[in-house]
Amino acid sequence: QKQVESIRTQGLEFLIEAKRNNKKVIGYGAAAKGNTLLNYCGIKGTDLISFVVDASPHKKGHYLPGSRIPVVDEENIALHKPDYIVVLPWNLMDEIALQLSYTKEWGARLVRFIPTLKIM
Repeated sequence: QKQVESIRTQGLEFLIEAKRNNKKVIGYGAAAKGNTLLNYCGIKGTDLISFVVDASPHKKGHYLPGSRIPVVDEENIALHKPDYIVVLPWNLMDEIALQLSYTKEWGARLVRFIPTLKIM
């Protein structure tokens, strides 16, 4: 229970601090596990995470359940050049890091919340 609460606290603190510093934060991967995490953290709307990118054509143009964050296609990453990309399917972090290596061009950093908060 303590570890779960720590994940929630650290994740929220990171997102709030990024917002205070006018950093752009997006999510990557509209997977159920990531959506569950966002809902557990009480994240609603686009105040802390502007949008979530997903490769599935079935998810694009829709919203994540509960949080109501829009799901868009990957071209939006280069278009908006976020400072942070929260990888929601944390078990695929290595694969996604390779896929998003082009975001280093503008200094974007990948973030995972589980098992602990890590900014890469």
